[in-house]
Amino acid sequence: MFQSFEVVSSPETGPKRLELLRAELRAEGLDGFLVPRADAHQGEYVADCDARLSWLTGFTGSAGFAAILAETAGVFIDGRYRSQVKSQVDLEHFTPVHWPEIKLGNWLIEALPKGGTVGYDRWLHTRREIEELADLLDESGINLQPCANLVDRIWQDRPAKPSGKIDPHPIEFSGEIHTDKAARLAVILKQSGDNSAILTLPDSICWLLNIRGNDVSHNPVVQSFAILNCDASCDFFVERSKAQQLQAHLGDQVRLHDISEFEAALHQLKGQVRLDPDTAPDMVAAILEQSGVRLRFAADPCILPKACKNQVEITGARNAHLRDAVAMVQLLCWLDQAAPKGQLSEIDVVTKLEKLRRQTGKLRDISFETISGSGPNGAIIHYRVNKDSNRTISSGEMLLIDSGGQYQDGTTDITRTIAVGRVGIEEKTCFTRVLQGMVAISRARFPNGLTGRDLDPLARYPLWLAGLDYNHGTGHGVGSYLSVHEGPQRISRATDVALQTGMILSNEPGYYREGAFGIRIENLIVVENAPALSGADKRDMLSFETLTHVPIDRRLIVTKMLSEGERNWVNAYHAKTLEMLSPHLDEITRKWLNVACATL
Repeated sequence: MFQSFEVVSSPETGPKRLELLRAELRAEGLDGFLVPRADAHQGEYVADCDARLSWLTGFTGSAGFAAILAETAGVFIDGRYRSQVKSQVDLEHFTPVHWPEIKLGNWLIEALPKGGTVGYDRWLHTRREIEELADLLDESGINLQPCANLVDRIWQDRPAKPSGKIDPHPIEFSGEIHTDKAARLAVILKQSGDNSAILTLPDSICWLLNIRGNDVSHNPVVQSFAILNCDASCDFFVERSKAQQLQAHLGDQVRLHDISEFEAALHQLKGQVRLDPDTAPDMVAAILEQSGVRLRFAADPCILPKACKNQVEITGARNAHLRDAVAMVQLLCWLDQAAPKGQLSEIDVVTKLEKLRRQTGKLRDISFETISGSGPNGAIIHYRVNKDSNRTISSGEMLLIDSGGQYQDGTTDITRTIAVGRVGIEEKTCFTRVLQGMVAISRARFPNGLTGRDLDPLARYPLWLAGLDYNHGTGHGVGSYLSVHEGPQRISRATDVALQTGMILSNEPGYYREGAFGIRIENLIVVENAPALSGADKRDMLSFETLTHVPIDRRLIVTKMLSEGERNWVNAYHAKTLEMLSPHLDEITRKWLNVACATL
């Protein structure tokens, strides 16, 4: 199914729905209600039936939340969405709030009288989230009160829950059978004295059981819960209609239950139970506390093993990226011929790219809605083109294309910023600084134990020298035919997770000038052991292998700004790109690639 470009907002979004929700507040005797983006599984992307934030406010970003009070409705968004939110919400009724600079607790203290009560749905907030908010409100006299979901009460035409079937993920792509994964994790549980661990993240469960689904757009996950036991058995809770004929794959160690039985199963647990306070719903923690088990808060045991890809998954990622690069190069060749004529739109580019990816015969889905932003639309970091915002691509502009594919052997994510016609020196200078940051990460060699926070300044330093920066992380983790945004690994100021071999991340510095242009260059990289050096260097070091090989637009590079090492890296990257892709291209595209990969 191809990407839709319909306008998401509805005439009912905003004032009318806000009025209905405030009526529910008064009926419940509440002064406020929290409306998160998240669902009960805390995934970044949600099914249509769980898209409460966008249904109420019109804001469609992948992160954020709203706090609805009697007189004020705050929509909390981070730096990625500060342009987008202004075009999507009714600013007369909703107030954008810069988060996390402004914390929800502090905002509530300013907006509510002492003694106010704010309701929340325990299934949609994690235990950590609620505890941190309660700590901020501790001396304010403002109370948090669990309650029924007030949005669900007024959402009369709420879509049905997803009903797609579940497919096994074969060993040739997973590299490890699910019983071996469970046995590995069971050892960890026993060492910690845990009888069981509660799993609420769909990608963790899909990784553990070697299954994939289609409950959420562009992410092949199954909305479900699971209990992993210290004897390596597992209880799997999912809509039974989706799991027909799955038992043969799961085997005797996995007991299949309907998702409606999950809450009752929590009450039956004994001994010590492990629960992730950062990902599990507050309701799960509350049920376990009521049941009398010893509750131990610790990270989801699947998260780190899932992040460290095995050799089969890394080989699959290389194959997926080669296939995806061929489609991208075909697009860029076509774009260079067609865009200068002034007849292409942003939607035309999105449609063409998805068609080329589907022609590989291997595409399962795009990995997220393609970003195709020309001129000022490129400055909207997570821009999604629709029929209202669609622009004709004009000469003298840059076009930012951020896209990816879901293939059974790997997930891709790539961004290229392209010159259309003659682009000004200011844009080229900014582009070159972004390129320097991307090259710095690509060339990084660093000791074991460092985190993405330690590397993040490498990508920003060329921009900092000019007084510039960007309002997003430099890199996110990427799954193996799973979520395109995967934790715990990141290249970001906000991470304390050490990088380990096998972790796949994006490398995507950028620069955005609101109302003018946007620049981002993104490759995917995988952490590997760095080649040993002769001499005094005796430490174990890590480095990155670049998975993405698609030309970087040489027309936007101010070569004299590059150091010799940076120039050599770009030339070597283009030489390898040419070598890898040429055998898979037709003559016209191969000739284009030869020019695109010429030596600087």
